[in-house]
Amino acid sequence: MAVADNETIDLEIIVRDTQEGKKPELRLWLRMLSTTKLISQEVRRRLRTEFGATLPQFDLLAQLDREKNGLRLGELSKRTMVTNGNVTGLVERLEGEGLIVRETPDGDRRVTVAKLTPRGEEVFTSMAKAHEGWLRDMMADVDPAHIAELLEDMHLVKLSISNHLSGSDND
Repeated sequence: MAVADNETIDLEIIVRDTQEGKKPELRLWLRMLSTTKLISQEVRRRLRTEFGATLPQFDLLAQLDREKNGLRLGELSKRTMVTNGNVTGLVERLEGEGLIVRETPDGDRRVTVAKLTPRGEEVFTSMAKAHEGWLRDMMADVDPAHIAELLEDMHLVKLSISNHLSGSDND
């Protein structure tokens, strides 16, 4: 099936022919994936259009905004779920744009810490405000009380999943 670039294949198509009430866990998982994909695609499009930025750049700036003393590149990699090599590339580009700086604390060249510049703080604040507005806009048709219920319900789902992970690293 051919799909235009701006169309999204709904992952729930996998259970399209499944009788209602059957495979609820699979249906829930596919609905969460589909919803996340839709939101991510729209956020990526708006970041690119309005700020000339990528979602990984936004995520990296968000992490640095939370840590005023900066973060080591390895920690940035963990927090953004981006490989060390890709974090280095993101940092180089953002540094080139004057949004972040790299420092070597105590002159230890083995350790590199990235920090937002004042311009980076300003740009990120603008991006974060827009991002919050986009999410509010995309969810405008959902009653705020229902959003609160969904948050609680998803907390229970996340807790159950966390309790049943097979790996020893259940963070």
